[in-house]
Amino acid sequence: MRKHKILVVDDEHLIRWSLEQNLKKQGYEVISAGTGEDALRLVRDESPDLILLDIQLPGINGLQVLEKVKELEEEVIVIMVTALGVLETAVKAMRMGAYDYINKPFNLDELAIIIKKALETGELKREVAHLRGEQTKRYGVNNLIGKSRHMQNVLAMVEKIAKSDASTVLIQGESGTGKELIAKAIHYESARADKPFMAINCAAVPETLLESELMGHEKGAFTDAKMQKKGLFEYADGGTVFLDEIGDMELGMQAKLLRVLEERSFRRVGGVKDISVDVRIVSATNKDLQKGMEEKTFRTDLYYRLQVIPIFLPPLRERRDDIIALTEHFIAHFNREFGKNVKGISKMAEKFLVEYSWPGNIRELKNIIERAIILENDDTLLLEHLPQEIVARTGGAGAGPLTFRLPPEGLDIEDVERELIRQALEVSEGNQSKAAKKLNLGIDAFRYRMKKFGYL
Repeated sequence: MRKHKILVVDDEHLIRWSLEQNLKKQGYEVISAGTGEDALRLVRDESPDLILLDIQLPGINGLQVLEKVKELEEEVIVIMVTALGVLETAVKAMRMGAYDYINKPFNLDELAIIIKKALETGELKREVAHLRGEQTKRYGVNNLIGKSRHMQNVLAMVEKIAKSDASTVLIQGESGTGKELIAKAIHYESARADKPFMAINCAAVPETLLESELMGHEKGAFTDAKMQKKGLFEYADGGTVFLDEIGDMELGMQAKLLRVLEERSFRRVGGVKDISVDVRIVSATNKDLQKGMEEKTFRTDLYYRLQVIPIFLPPLRERRDDIIALTEHFIAHFNREFGKNVKGISKMAEKFLVEYSWPGNIRELKNIIERAIILENDDTLLLEHLPQEIVARTGGAGAGPLTFRLPPEGLDIEDVERELIRQALEVSEGNQSKAAKKLNLGIDAFRYRMKKFGYL
């Protein structure tokens, strides 16, 4: 385990020596400097995790050193060491970015506790920053797959929205088209990325609980409110709240949401105090909200407040150029997840995937690829690995009873047999055993016909 490196900066040699000995016994790596100039050189050369910085130094003083340190390495933790009676200077140091201060003469046990807490806080901040960076990589616009014209337009709009101050966005599209992924891309590409992204499905929470989930409640506001609780708007302050399935929100809750949007404030259930927040609200629905307004199930004023910037996600059947790219993405994803090594997809399987109508959109495609990766052991995704409904609905084998009619002029039965052999080989990717089964023939009988018609 890496030792934390601490830089001690003090012009008194005895204090430096005493701190060095004490901190080394605690398991830290310690370096020291007697002037501000030497301290800045060590910050550049040694990259300490924490600095114990005396305010009163010869040459440039502690506050000047602090300012330059923060320019060099903003994340480094600085604890100021002050003489009694200079509290005002210590407070100024805190405003400039110091973590804490301690008065001389200091208690070494007290200092040890402050240092331990400071380093733990620094580790936590770095971990949070790393996780947020990973989230940005995972959900950023560059991670969204879409080379079709429809999706290129959507992605361009997402980038513009993310960089703007737009406080409300409405995403509309069929179920499974990726509305939450778009909402996350807007959040993680924006200046709000280091603040929370809070999501809730409005259709999954009863109306009586939805207000409490969004706005929180005070202790005693209702029977089970045994303590005060913050809501998503409060937790997401500075970030984004994603309201999925907003078309299912009850009219009473719609009115309360409208107030939040217009006033940027709310009251907890049972509260009397207005709480102001700065949140971007991204809503999504697969319902026709204009029809909802006509039927009086969705408020007109809320609709126009939400759709200041509307995004319409096309269904997968209207972005067929993206189907194979999405398929390859899911193959790679599930290879990693399940330790498989599927290298690609056959041309025949590609053909059927592209021609399928995808009523369940991207979610359906993802589930189909997941199932195939789990159940099959071939290194290529073949047509036989796809569900029967995909083959049937695109007019392939298994599409139902034959509807062929003999033409009035008649035909050559061998031409029909030749074509059936060709099609069976095609949908079976050239696998003779599987092709024979498609025609309910034994392998020898099938090979006889292959040879007869020049396929062998």
